[in-house]
Amino acid sequence: MPAGKFQNIYKDIKLKIENKTYPFGTFLPSETQFTDEYLCSRNTVRRALSILSGEGYIQTMHGKGVQVIYRPLQNSTFTIGGIETFSESARRNHLHADTRVIQFTDLITDDRLSKRTGFPVGTPVFFIQRIRYLNNRPVIFDINIFRASEVPGLTPAIASQSIYNYLENDLGMQIVTCKRRITAEKATQIDCKYIDLKSYDFVSVITGQTYNANGVMFEWNQSRHHPEYFNFYDTVTRKRLTVTE
Repeated sequence: MPAGKFQNIYKDIKLKIENKTYPFGTFLPSETQFTDEYLCSRNTVRRALSILSGEGYIQTMHGKGVQVIYRPLQNSTFTIGGIETFSESARRNHLHADTRVIQFTDLITDDRLSKRTGFPVGTPVFFIQRIRYLNNRPVIFDINIFRASEVPGLTPAIASQSIYNYLENDLGMQIVTCKRRITAEKATQIDCKYIDLKSYDFVSVITGQTYNANGVMFEWNQSRHHPEYFNFYDTVTRKRLTVTE
């Protein structure tokens, strides 16, 4: 089952904004033009634009249209507001990305793992460890634990490419929400073994739980980043509160 059409439209418009087909400060085509281009409904276009707005790519200007407000930031910048994959971030930053799988095994969640991840005791999971390379430099050590029932057919070969691409495009999963915690931690022996830390003695860590459209937590993950390659940005909207007496 393919991913939702609005997701494909979102990705296509996002790519065109990043490659400056739609440059900063210009206005996107109208909803009518997009419905003709993508052969879809206005609601589908609006869903795609809503995601781009939430990620800080566009802003609706009432009476004028939808303006592009995205500007490329420095290399090695990841988004925290959206759920962006490693390969998507590397491509956006014009960096060469590689992934090496160093462990891929089946586990049954015990009490200790349940407390760490949130998966119920007894849940079959895939336990995966990967090293992420940017321009041939090992900069991220990833630990991914997937609920096995939600990722049938997952293999080490898929894990060495893009698991999320497999989930969305092959399994038709809609990945919706990720809860994240960001910390700085003293580097462990395994960090020093797999990440090219040089003089650094700490890593930047993102720990997350990710949910699909069915409300199922299908992944727990922890990404341990080289500090030089840890530069996140977010886009937020201030909501004015009305105070009444």
